[in-house]
Amino acid sequence: MHFSSSVSKRIILIYVLAIQLLLINSKLSLNTTNEYLNHTCLVSQGKYKPGSEYDKLFKNIMKMFYKNSIRGYDFYGDPTFTAILQCRGDSYGPKCRDCFVTALAALRRRCPWYKGKIIWYDQCLLSMDSKYSVGQIDYDNNFCMSNAKKVEGDQIAFLKAWNNLIHDLTELATTGDNYTLYSVGEKRYEGDTLYGMVQCTQDLTPKACRECVLYNKFHFQDCVHDIRGARAVGRSCTFRLEFYPFIAKQVRNI
Repeated sequence: MHFSSSVSKRIILIYVLAIQLLLINSKLSLNTTNEYLNHTCLVSQGKYKPGSEYDKLFKNIMKMFYKNSIRGYDFYGDPTFTAILQCRGDSYGPKCRDCFVTALAALRRRCPWYKGKIIWYDQCLLSMDSKYSVGQIDYDNNFCMSNAKKVEGDQIAFLKAWNNLIHDLTELATTGDNYTLYSVGEKRYEGDTLYGMVQCTQDLTPKACRECVLYNKFHFQDCVHDIRGARAVGRSCTFRLEFYPFIAKQVRNI
């Protein structure tokens, strides 16, 4: 009996440890995935040659971005070159640096020698432009991704719920003394929970951030209004809505 009891205790302990590991992995998976989303080569801006002044500037700025990626963002602009790195608000330190390295390598492969190019990952975006565009809203390079499953029930009520959530998150991200241009939160909806995120690039003012989100919110209504999860993604701003928590520390009720 003593042997049997000891074995049972070990089995129970192993079971508990396994459950704990599953829970830890589940939480980590919320904010460690870094899925490739999209990219665009701005062909109209032309190409640059290896060893050119543009190439030297590009390499110097990328070295600076690598150093500063630890804080989660960076941007640079002059009349002939603009570059923006923006990591998701919960992706800073090594996670932002890793995403930057991945994005830079992918851009070099997908848009070789193009002056203008943008790439989006789940945890960051990296953008280059052959003109000065710091602080300017990019209305052209935007796209929407949505789930296949549609919301059941009152479509108008759902449209109102996600509009209110995006509005509240935008206000949260752009107001107060320490605005961050990033916010996450959740709202109850018909017995379920709707999770959301809003973020703008750090080169924008709060006013420009609000304008960018508002533009995408109306521009992509058909993509998100009756879907159980969608995101509108752009060079200047992004928002996302899901019926599951996609960021580990997404606990704010608004």
